[in-house]
Amino acid sequence: MSASTQVISNQGAGTEGSPASLQDLSPRQVEKLQQVLAEDPTYVGVKSEPRFFTSEEEEDEFGGKRMVLNMGPQHPATHGTLRVMLQLEGERILHADTEIGYLHTGFEKLAEYMTYHQWVTVTDRMNYMSAINNNVGYALAVEEMLQIQVPRRAQVLRVILCEVSRIADHILCSGLQGMDMGAFSLMLWSFERREKIYDIIEAVTGARLTTSYTRIGGLFRDVPADFADMMRSFLREFPTFVDEFEGMVMENRIFEDRLKGTGKISAADAVSWGLSGPILRASGVPYDVRKARPYLGYDRYDFTAPTQSEGDSWARLMQRIAEIRQSLRIIEQALEDLPDGPVCVENKKLVLPEKAEVFDNIESLIHHFKLIMFGHGIAPPRSAETYFATEAPNGELGFYIVADGDMIPYKIRVRPPSIYNYAIFPTLIRGALVSDAVAVLSSLNVIAGELDR
Repeated sequence: MSASTQVISNQGAGTEGSPASLQDLSPRQVEKLQQVLAEDPTYVGVKSEPRFFTSEEEEDEFGGKRMVLNMGPQHPATHGTLRVMLQLEGERILHADTEIGYLHTGFEKLAEYMTYHQWVTVTDRMNYMSAINNNVGYALAVEEMLQIQVPRRAQVLRVILCEVSRIADHILCSGLQGMDMGAFSLMLWSFERREKIYDIIEAVTGARLTTSYTRIGGLFRDVPADFADMMRSFLREFPTFVDEFEGMVMENRIFEDRLKGTGKISAADAVSWGLSGPILRASGVPYDVRKARPYLGYDRYDFTAPTQSEGDSWARLMQRIAEIRQSLRIIEQALEDLPDGPVCVENKKLVLPEKAEVFDNIESLIHHFKLIMFGHGIAPPRSAETYFATEAPNGELGFYIVADGDMIPYKIRVRPPSIYNYAIFPTLIRGALVSDAVAVLSSLNVIAGELDR
């Protein structure tokens, strides 16, 4: 008798309806079983069964069998380590299922071993397409827990850079959507424009992709002296490019036929599945965190949350283009609203001092030591907790943080938009063609770094 069978028999002995399989065990019985198996040198594990059984496929009236097809994780149309298992009848998708977590990053678990300051760098990697938005969202969550507010200049700079990052994310997503539909020029155009946006981001942060620019209580450093000129030049040129980009897809018969009517999501389904961001608004639901729960002074700016009514892949493309134009409006107003002043709070017990001050000033050196060395640093009160959400390019990005009075958080749980947006994907492509699956997936802009739990 195997160890698992022995434990099952022991746990259910003498009781009516004793457990017949692992699924019937109570949590306490499962825990006991795990302890026994861990001590059993002969136990080799249980191999999981595939979701679709090729040996049990039914034949149709012509003798054909249903095919099981893997789309990803090494497929150019998945744009990342996404795996979709399709059961096909000809070109028609009968069933679909997804796999996540191929990156094996463990972002949330890392938070239990890193200080509040250190974990800023991890937020970059969750969505490398718009790292600044993740930096800002996490910093705002910790700042709310500490009940501090950053200076007005830091708030406005965060708004500007978040909107610049949103534009870069949306324009590249739209370009890659064009590439998947065969419009290769759109991808080349979008990459070229994104690199110009990254020139601005690099001038400000010192990095192009994963910036780690925010600090709890402010920013890494102030913007360069020519920042306003760079942004105004960007605002002059980019709207023309958006018009040209939109003109390339409008009334393009092949492009429209591939996208219109595919992956349609009703407003009720979008809400039921917990969708957010451009995908939710493309289904006609005007929910935007910047409007519903304003942060960083977004209520000071005149902009709208555009919506579409169709809820299909084409509507999601049009939605992102419309949001790019709104982001340009916000940036223009924020530049006029940008005040002088510091970019970090004055409390040196929360914010790392400048390096030059650390080298020349003993007080700054002490503050730096206290913030960095283990056993010191930022330490919110025990049992303090908060949830803070921001409007990231893909939707609502929330951070739930629980403190235990130490410089290392007890738990951080992230609500990334991609994991919700990806969850509905099998439902959207069921009954569609294989080519439609590519069109739908490209419209969801799933980022693999946000899926790994």
